[in-house]
Amino acid sequence: MAPLFETIKSFHDVRISSEGIDTAGFLDATDGVVAMFDLFGSKIFGFIQTDLRNNIGGVRTRYQSNQDASKTLEELVKSEGTQGDQRHATACMVRLVRGLALIEHALKRMQDHPSDELHVCFKSAYDVVLRHHHAWVIRSVVTVAIRAVPHRRDFYHVISCGEPSDKFDPELKKWLQGLEVIVRRLKDFLEGGGYGRI
Repeated sequence: MAPLFETIKSFHDVRISSEGIDTAGFLDATDGVVAMFDLFGSKIFGFIQTDLRNNIGGVRTRYQSNQDASKTLEELVKSEGTQGDQRHATACMVRLVRGLALIEHALKRMQDHPSDELHVCFKSAYDVVLRHHHAWVIRSVVTVAIRAVPHRRDFYHVISCGEPSDKFDPELKKWLQGLEVIVRRLKDFLEGGGYGRI
């Protein structure tokens, strides 16, 4: 089996123009995030997978039913609600960007701090990105779930399919750089337009 980053669309390759972020390319790249967590089985990263799948589905449904007005994510959000329809896809977009910000923060910390275990990276990301959006009960559940994530070496081994780190790390770095650009841009757009807080 080929390493993950050779088989999924990288966020680094998602087209960004003056009109915004290409919706189809973005959805392809987010499908790759779900594929990454699928490699570990549904229970280990279940708290992330369910949220991602639901929110990707909401954005994709809007895109497929209104492609002419949804070529970019920014156009998709702006056009939703103009005909009196609810802003379901916009709400999904806000939650999806939060989830992607969590993943970007956790995996960037994993790369920047080679001695940190993965649960430490995800706990840090959760505290920075999502904790303030959740009630105490949900925080407790997520904290327990984070403790069940695999060890760092196992995570690396699975997503690299055993490839040496000198081949895998540059691809992960490019993927994360692309994700960071997209998350930052969408955060500024969504918050600046009053569509939701990331």
